[in-house]
Amino acid sequence: MKPSDIITPSQRQAIALIVNAVTETIAECGDMGAPGGTIYAALMHYGCTLQQFESLMAALVRLGKVTKRGELYFAPQAAAAAGSTA
Repeated sequence: MKPSDIITPSQRQAIALIVNAVTETIAECGDMGAPGGTIYAALMHYGCTLQQFESLMAALVRLGKVTKRGELYFAPQAAAAAGSTA
């Protein structure tokens, strides 16, 4: 493992804060879903690149923290509700 591969405690904390903010924002959007472009624009303001955004969102989907339908992201419970009405 190279030193550049190691995440520092402050980086780990920053990642946790970002993940929590993103998942809470998506949950607040409810069954309408959160547009990925809007989330990306907000994160871009803080220096997030498109590649970082796509990696973050893919990880959240893979871990089951959010789901994606088209360009919209949903909290798991909102996705179930939206799916049952579609």
